[in-house]
Amino acid sequence: MTPPAEPRATPDSTGPEDTTPGHPAAGAAPADGPPAGCLEASCPGGGGCLGAARTGTVCAGSGCPGSDGTGTGRPAAARRPGTGCGEAGRPAGEGSVGGGPAGSGTECPCAACGATGDGAETPEGDAAIEGFATTGLVGPWATAGDGTGGAAGLTGDDRELLVRLLRLPTAGPLEGGDGDRTNRLCEAQLAYAEHAAAFGMRVVRHAPAVRADVERGPVPAVVRAALDRPEFLADQPNLVLRLGPDGVPGARTVMFNVHLDTVAGEQPVSFDGARFHGRGAIDAKGPAVALLAGIRSARARRPAIGRDVGVLVQAVAGEEGGAMGVFGTRPLVQAGYTGRLNVFCEPTGGRFLARCTASMTARVVVEGTDAIDDRPGEGHNASVLLGFLAQWLGHALDPYAARAAVCVAGLRTGARHNKVYGSGALSLNLAYSSMDAGRRMEREVEAALHGGLDAFAARFADTMLFARTAADAHAITRLEWLKRGLPVLDDRHAWGHALLQRAGIPSWPPDEPAFTCDAIWMSQIPGTCTVVLGPGDLAANNAHADGEFADAADLAAFADAVSRLLIAFTDDSNGAP
Repeated sequence: MTPPAEPRATPDSTGPEDTTPGHPAAGAAPADGPPAGCLEASCPGGGGCLGAARTGTVCAGSGCPGSDGTGTGRPAAARRPGTGCGEAGRPAGEGSVGGGPAGSGTECPCAACGATGDGAETPEGDAAIEGFATTGLVGPWATAGDGTGGAAGLTGDDRELLVRLLRLPTAGPLEGGDGDRTNRLCEAQLAYAEHAAAFGMRVVRHAPAVRADVERGPVPAVVRAALDRPEFLADQPNLVLRLGPDGVPGARTVMFNVHLDTVAGEQPVSFDGARFHGRGAIDAKGPAVALLAGIRSARARRPAIGRDVGVLVQAVAGEEGGAMGVFGTRPLVQAGYTGRLNVFCEPTGGRFLARCTASMTARVVVEGTDAIDDRPGEGHNASVLLGFLAQWLGHALDPYAARAAVCVAGLRTGARHNKVYGSGALSLNLAYSSMDAGRRMEREVEAALHGGLDAFAARFADTMLFARTAADAHAITRLEWLKRGLPVLDDRHAWGHALLQRAGIPSWPPDEPAFTCDAIWMSQIPGTCTVVLGPGDLAANNAHADGEFADAADLAAFADAVSRLLIAFTDDSNGAP
């Protein structure tokens, strides 16, 4: 879905104003758009209007999904504070944040409070999730933690949001293939923003990266090849949410990064009361929803959060598909949407990981002459040559596997049984833990390939079938680098690590291999601490595989960890609880 052409609001002290042509500052809604204060200016989303700042007014913008399509608008009654609530007549995020009518001690049905009372209206259209009530939840959908004190947990609304997100396909074009337009990432981000707005978070940016920003650094070949398609970036926006006023400095801000794009391969969506199944359940829609639950809980327990301590949430595109965050996380980091503490939400088993590898992708290409099966020796046999090189390179690079992942990946020539294929390619994906290690790996790959070609030429020179291939092996083979030169993360910020430990979050074992994620783009931001933290395990939870799942208990535990971390950060910043 093509996102709006402009961000919803200007960045603040932790993110300079976007002055890119076509991206006006917030508040400058189109003349025919929603009234001032509406968060959905010109948005074609469809997940439901965030509504005229939830004041109970009517949004009449013809471009707003809150409109009924006639330009006359739709009442925001489903999001209006309840009678007697401290939120009545005030935009979401101001005033009290939970618990019900001011001073009454009872539950309030208003979304601005984030409570789970029984008076809220059911969302209209596709905002409702088939098969699940949105209010009066019982059994597995009952509130596991009300966000107003004590341990954080997932409410019925949180669980409902996660099921909805799992049902929205958000695999990007690098995962889905050319011409795929089923990506509903923008709609997922709108639903996510609406849920966060219920406890005061607001949209400060919702727009795709522009090409100039993407090209401010190394770009994987797969991304560079796609940039000429106008819809490639337009269909993959990035969302930034903020809790707290614009004036909160970066030194008093925590940034969380989570990706809502997924790998390809839809999975059946279900929740049985204990376990969520679906694509993205653990990587990373489940952690994304648990993150909001943790922020909500922390704010209820420490009023300073959202007042003099800020929280940013980046909900990005472009983490999967080999994009490496170059049109998702990297432009947001470069624009200043960061904090003193930065947490990237990926599965780590609840332990904080302070180091991330980067990866480079090499492709060995053979371009020779085909032959027919009756005269196979007259052409070049790319299948035999590349198969030999795959074994040779795998053996030569094996010593590096003790320090980082070495993947001898796909080999492609052709599928016909009666043809000798003269051309083909072999791919390798190679992780490295430091820039020096990456440069050594590049040299090793180049040297190993040269040695492999020499060995092939010597071994097959006297054969009838492969003599021509052996003689021309060096001439018809070349090495391409599709991706290299990316930074690594090696965070050694003693203050941040001590803070995480005080919050009861253990560190990743030093002898356990790290992995690659978008946190690498924080490596050159001075004065910050960056870690990776999330529930579950990529392998054990079947991320990127059939049967992907997330346990509700693990998501609740992550929400509680987020809450404890924000409280510890706030107390450290303020000097006292």
